[in-house]
This record gives sequence, structure tokens and C-alpha cells, in this order.
Amino acid sequence: MDINNQDFSQEIDWLTELINARFQLYFGLESQVSDIREIQPPELLDSDYALFLHEKKISWEERIAIGLCLMLRLRPQSLDIFFTKNKTFERPFVEFGGMTIGSRSAFYPTGESLLFLLAGSDIEARLKHFQLLNPSHRLYQDHILELQATEVRQLAEKRLLRLTPEMEARFIWKESFQPEYGSEFPASLLRSPMEWDDLVLAPRTAANMQEIIDWISHGDKLMQDWGMHKKLRPGMRILFYGPPGTGKTLTAALLGKETKREVYRIDLSAIVSKYIGETEKNLAKVFDLAEFRNWILFFDEADALFGKRTQVSDAHDRYANQEVSYLLQRIENFDGVVILASNLRNNLDEAFSRRFESLIQFPMPSARERKSLWEKGFSTQAAKALDPNIDWNAIAESYELTGGSIMNIIRYVALKAVAGDQMISEKDILAGIRREFAKEGKTI
Repeated sequence: MDINNQDFSQEIDWLTELINARFQLYFGLESQVSDIREIQPPELLDSDYALFLHEKKISWEERIAIGLCLMLRLRPQSLDIFFTKNKTFERPFVEFGGMTIGSRSAFYPTGESLLFLLAGSDIEARLKHFQLLNPSHRLYQDHILELQATEVRQLAEKRLLRLTPEMEARFIWKESFQPEYGSEFPASLLRSPMEWDDLVLAPRTAANMQEIIDWISHGDKLMQDWGMHKKLRPGMRILFYGPPGTGKTLTAALLGKETKREVYRIDLSAIVSKYIGETEKNLAKVFDLAEFRNWILFFDEADALFGKRTQVSDAHDRYANQEVSYLLQRIENFDGVVILASNLRNNLDEAFSRRFESLIQFPMPSARERKSLWEKGFSTQAAKALDPNIDWNAIAESYELTGGSIMNIIRYVALKAVAGDQMISEKDILAGIRREFAKEGKTI
């Protein structure tokens, strides 16, 4: 048995003993203890769970709350004792809390179940432990547990008590949490197989990237150790602006890779709703889930949603402007990194521009940068198919193209070579350029 499994087994054994003792004491049955606090938690090994308890300085009560949720996943039969019925009224004991979902289901603990376990029928102890159900408690603020409402305006003690998806992923699946794209989270993980050294940027643009990397790497030290949290807003807000294909999305992905942060690209088509008020709700889902998780949020084509606010001529305009104001507030208060990408800086509302710590232009690449893009665009294997007489200097000087367009051409000529004579000539490159220019109504 590995260390994690051994520690979880000991933890569940301890909690099972504690639950049984609570029921014995509650019903006046013979018990080996007079107080459940006499049942000492196990000394765990160096498992991930043990390190988590140590690093977070989890208290005895918090450990029981977490263990109760783990028990549901690891040994649900130990919770069957909560199904004990009140024979006087022929129904479950209301003080045990809990609920079932579907037929022949396990016992799902609620806040009430936790209060019963900790306090029994002691009202003073119950009132003391109510703090564990307060949304401001660190168990919820740190995304360890969540109280899931199943009805409108449901009391905290009646809500389902469960591990957050992040903790489930860590403890149950032993992997990092990655929310699935959908109506509850209209964003997708942005990744790239490329490396930071593969990126070709204008010198000023590349220099500006260092500020972002420095913030991600040392922002916590600046805010906490240097006490600047009293002077500065949390997080960092950045605008990438420039023509399509100049590397804004790729740069966002590689910033995450370089700093070991996950980057989530916001799907604007899923966020913007024709129904008044829905856009605000969709945005809230993204920000609520991203809070305190060290993610980078990347809003591509941001001017589609965050463009200049309209003059108020009807109710729709009024709500559209309210949604912009809501977004401004969430971005300002977000403790992570937010990157907005726009084709034109002037497309964005002025109120947004004032709130950015960094405005970074992605210009059309120079001839020197275009040459580098051509040379880096072919893999080692594909480069063997290139005619050595291709004049990359002349091509880079003569044809103004973005990095995205250059990669479209490389894809075209490489596929043509694979399907044909396995060679890529300058003639093929020029044909690809002509084809790319035709998309924009240009000619060579």
C-alpha cells in the first residue's frame, strides 16, 4: 500500500471511530469515551494529504469536515449509520442532516451532519461550530470545501458539504484540477507545443513580456513581504493589441508555459448573450472559479465584448453598459493575471485603457523578424525538404506577412511536398504567398 492510500485509510478509520462514538454518546449507549475529542487523529506519514494538512495548518474541526467529505468518496458505507430512523416518528432524524440523490444512494453529508458530529445536542458547541459553515471561512475561501445549495435561499446547514473539484482532483484523481468547458465554465485551457525560444517578437514587445514574468514570479513577495498590498491593486491587467496573426494568442499560451501557470481562453461567443443580464452571469462563473487559483485569463478578440460603451438609447444599451461596468469591477478586483487581446487599441473603451498596468503592441513583424519566422517555422525534418537556394532575405524583405500568415504558407508548401516530390522550392513558397495574399484581396 503506498503512503497516500495508507494515510487515507488511517484517516477514514479515525473518522469512522469518531462517528460511531458520537452516535453512542447521543443515544446514551455504552462508549469507551465520554467526549469524541478523546479520540486522537492518526499521525500521518509524508503523503500529499499529510503535507496539505501541515501546510494549511488544518485544525481538528476542519480536519473532520474534510474527512467527512473524503469518506463519501473513499468509504461511503461508513456513513450508513446516519440513515438511522427515529422510530417515534418513523422518519430520519432531522438533526443528522444529509440527503440522498437518486434511489439506493449513499448518504451525502450536509452542514447539519458536520454540526451533529462536532456538537451532538450541545447548543453552545453547535453555535461555536457554525463558523465552519460561514462562506467567509477559509475552507471555502481557499477552495477546499464547498456548500452546495440544492434549493433557493437554502440555509447553510441544509446544503451539501463536499470537496471542491480542485481538491477531488488532487486527492482522488491525483492530478491538477482542470474544469471542463461548458455552460458552467465557458473557457478552455490554452496550450502550445512550442517553447518560449520559438517565439519571434518585436524587441519592444519582447522586453514588455519580462514585466509580466516578473509579476507572476515575484508579485506575491512585492505585495506581502514588502507590504505593497496596502498601496497596489491585486493582480495584473494587460492589453495585447495588434493585427491578427501577430502572436497575441501564442504569447499568452507561452507566458503560462514559461511561468508554470494555466492559461484559460475565454470563449466570447459563449459569454455574450442576447438575453439581458446573462452575459454578466456568464462572466461571474469564469471569475468565481478562477479566483485564487493562479490562472491567467485570456480574453481573445476582446473588443467584441469590451468595446466602447454605447450611448443609452434603450433598455438593451443600458444593460450592455452595466455589463461593461461589472466586468471592470471584476477585472480590478481579480487577484490573478488578466490579458485582453484586441486588433485595434482604439476599439476599447477608454475606461478599460486606464485600468491596464501594461499596454503591449504586437506590430507587423519587420523584415528581420519575418526571416526568423520563416526559418523557425519548419521542423528539423521538414527543413530537409527545403531547396538550399531559397533566398529567405529577399522573401522576408519583399513580402509583408504576419507570423500567422507565414505559418499558413508553411503548412501549405509542406503538405504539398509530402504529397508530391518531397521538395520545397522557392517557386512553391511564392505560390503559397500568392495564395495567402488572395485571402485579403491582394496580389504579388
